[in-house]
Amino acid sequence: MTALAARLDTAIALAAQAGQMALRMRPPPGAAVATLKGAQDWLTEADGAVENFLSDALAAAYPQDGFQGEETGKGRAGALRWVVDPIDGTANYARGATRFCVSLGLLDEATPVLGVIVAPALGETFAARHGKGATLNGTKIQAAATTDLARAQVEVGWSLRRPNADFQSVCNKIQAAGAALRMGGSGALGLADVAAGRIDAYTELHINLWDVAAALCILAEAGAYTSAFMHPAVDTQGAPILACAPALKDPMRQITQIA
Repeated sequence: MTALAARLDTAIALAAQAGQMALRMRPPPGAAVATLKGAQDWLTEADGAVENFLSDALAAAYPQDGFQGEETGKGRAGALRWVVDPIDGTANYARGATRFCVSLGLLDEATPVLGVIVAPALGETFAARHGKGATLNGTKIQAAATTDLARAQVEVGWSLRRPNADFQSVCNKIQAAGAALRMGGSGALGLADVAAGRIDAYTELHINLWDVAAALCILAEAGAYTSAFMHPAVDTQGAPILACAPALKDPMRQITQIA
C-alpha cells in the first residue's frame, strides 16, 4: 500500500469517528445552540472537540505531517499538510439539522492529493485520492454532463466578506440564464454535490481553505471544472471559487467573473 493510500484509509476512518462524535454532540432541533464568532459565523462546542480529536489522532498516525484547522489555525508544519473543517455547515448543525459534514483534506505543498468529506447525519462519505478517482460510499462519482444553464441547478454560497450586492448580482445573473438556485448552508457539501453530479455548479465569492481543501481533490477526480483556488495567501485570506460541470465552465465564468 502506498503512503497516500494508507493516509486515505486513515482519513476515512478518523472522519467517520469524528462524524459520530459530532452526531452525539448535535443540539436538538430548534433555535441555534452556539456562540457567534461574528455575524452568522457560528461556533459550537463540537467544533473544538472534533478538531482536537482529529489533530491528536493525525499527529499520532503521521507525526511528520502538518496540520491546519479552522479553529486552531496552523498547528504543525510539514510538506504534507492536513486541513480540517471540523464541522462545515455549523449554522445547520447548531439547529439540529442534518446538512453538515466533517471535511478532511491533505495538501502536498499547494496540491490537493486527498479528500474525505463525511456527512454523518446523511450517511454519506465522499473520498478521493489523486489519480485514483472519487467515490460516494464506495461507488465512483462523476460530475454532471449538463450543457445548458437553462437545465442546470446552481448553488451559491454567501459570505459576509463580500458585499451583499455582489452576491445578489451573481444570483440574478444565474436566474436570468434560466438556472435554478439553491442554498444548502455547507460549502463543502455543495462542492461534493457538484462532484457527484447532483447539482451542476457551486460558486462563492469568498470561501476559506478549510471549507474546500477536501473538496478540491474530490472535484478534480470526478472530472468537474474548478477555478484556480490555491495562492500564497489562501491559508489566511481565502479566495473565490467556482466548481461546475465541465460544459458549463464558460457561461459560469462569465457570470461569476471567477477565472
